[in-house]
Amino acid sequence: MSLPPAVILAGGLSRRMGGGNKALRMLAGETLLARVIARLAPQCGRLAINANGDRGAFAEYGLPVIADGIAGFAGPLAGVLAGMEWAADQGADGVVSVSVDTPFLPQDLVHRLFEARGRSGMAIAASSGDGGRLRDHPTCALWPVALAPELREALESGLHRVGQFAAAHDPGRAVFDSRPLDPFLNLNTPEDLARAARLV
Repeated sequence: MSLPPAVILAGGLSRRMGGGNKALRMLAGETLLARVIARLAPQCGRLAINANGDRGAFAEYGLPVIADGIAGFAGPLAGVLAGMEWAADQGADGVVSVSVDTPFLPQDLVHRLFEARGRSGMAIAASSGDGGRLRDHPTCALWPVALAPELREALESGLHRVGQFAAAHDPGRAVFDSRPLDPFLNLNTPEDLARAARLV
């Protein structure tokens, strides 16, 4: 299997984190972005950052920065679309997306997503907790780039929920154990960041 390209979704407004650039928030001496890059880069081919605004803020990471092609901060689905279109330009059939606020990503995420692909070629990450209950994490997913025109149409019609778009395409699920720590723990608030620092 040739390693697929991947995109780190960092294009949000970080309202619950108090604004500013969440990707550059520090966690135990490293930015969230640096931690996600360290986890993801060995698993993928080319890697890009989806972000809106000042691209210069990411210059030290040496990665392409791709902005949403849908105006108005349309959410992570717009970042997925940007990633799909960028990956298609690389000649890739699919692209992996992850959120910049998930610094504990599994180190076999990409491999497991490929193993779990559904009929459409899509797979999303999920975690299982006590009782076997599954929790989907659709921002961490493998997306066929062939769906880009359909996704653009959905976004332009007002759809913004990642899980809703994914569910419409019968995705496979790569299931990870959430014990003792959910690897898809996402950090939305300063309190989340403080808890994650204790975990690190």
